[in-house]
Amino acid sequence: MPHVPQHVVQRGNDRRPCSFEEIDRTRYLSELSNIAGRIGCAVHAYVLMTNHVHLLVTPFQTGQVGSMMQALGRRFVRYVNDRYHRTGTLWEGRYKACPVDSDHYLLRCYRDIELNPVRAGLAATPDLYRWSSYHANALGEHAPLITAHPAYLALDPQP
Repeated sequence: MPHVPQHVVQRGNDRRPCSFEEIDRTRYLSELSNIAGRIGCAVHAYVLMTNHVHLLVTPFQTGQVGSMMQALGRRFVRYVNDRYHRTGTLWEGRYKACPVDSDHYLLRCYRDIELNPVRAGLAATPDLYRWSSYHANALGEHAPLITAHPAYLALDPQP
């Protein structure tokens, strides 16, 4: 659905890791940024966990989230398989996506995504976890991948 944010989750096959080193997570974010920009999706929030990822994205036209995830999957799985001399699938089936139909739910998704590492015990506070959009959204750090949603910006006129 165009202009309707979606909460996207993709899990590693058998809940196994889908990234193994920092370079893998850096590559995932780079590919996501390039593909989202090319295909026409705004990325509002993300977290890269050991065995899954969460994304909060808004497509500009119908079908763009699917196109983005398909292109990202092809590029990233090829990269992982080549780098680690492996074959086969990395992901557990298709990604899951849920439309975000209200500003209240959108803000909850931001919070839930960026607090995921804290709930999982990977960090005591979200600022201690490097692989999420928290640093861009909460701390104002420059992140070309992130486009703040208007409902998020409406929380305060100050950056």
